[in-house]
Amino acid sequence: MIKKLFLLSTLTLAMAGCSTTDSATESTTETTEDTTEEVKVETITEAEVDEARERWAEAIINIGAASEEGMEEATEKAEEVIETLYAYDEGAVLFKPTKAAELPFRATKEEALSYFVGGDISEDSGFALEPWTDIRFDNHETIIDTDSALASGEYYFTSGETGDETKVEYTFGFIRDDEGNLRINLHHSSLPYGG
Repeated sequence: MIKKLFLLSTLTLAMAGCSTTDSATESTTETTEDTTEEVKVETITEAEVDEARERWAEAIINIGAASEEGMEEATEKAEEVIETLYAYDEGAVLFKPTKAAELPFRATKEEALSYFVGGDISEDSGFALEPWTDIRFDNHETIIDTDSALASGEYYFTSGETGDETKVEYTFGFIRDDEGNLRINLHHSSLPYGG
């Protein structure tokens, strides 16, 4: 009889302990759920990606046009392009420009600026200073993953000096910044393989 009472008492205490643990867990879960903010992420659209590419093309053309007024104007325009279209302030940017061999990747704003208008890197003569009069895209494919997007294809640059068109292959990656604007966080550009 004493054994039965002892077992019954032990079982009752064990169940009470489990019950308390469950209540504490529920309470913690509720507290956590109450303090969690719901963050709504607006999915990037293909139209936004197209618009972002067109803004980039227009900006490159504008840098070249500004160079006709002087290098100071072209540099200011290029700094504005890097500041507003690229995601250097958001995190890492994977930028591999077309005509870059000595320093093939441009990890900083200063390195990107040198590529567009010339500067500290000896191989840079200022890609955007051509000037280009037209840049058109032939997009191969776009991949959208809610808050990021990738687009790949060919773009064609028309020289303002010769009228010749140069075909270049590209991959752009985009993320959305805190203000809702698309920013370039990946830009790989290369001439087609000629082998």
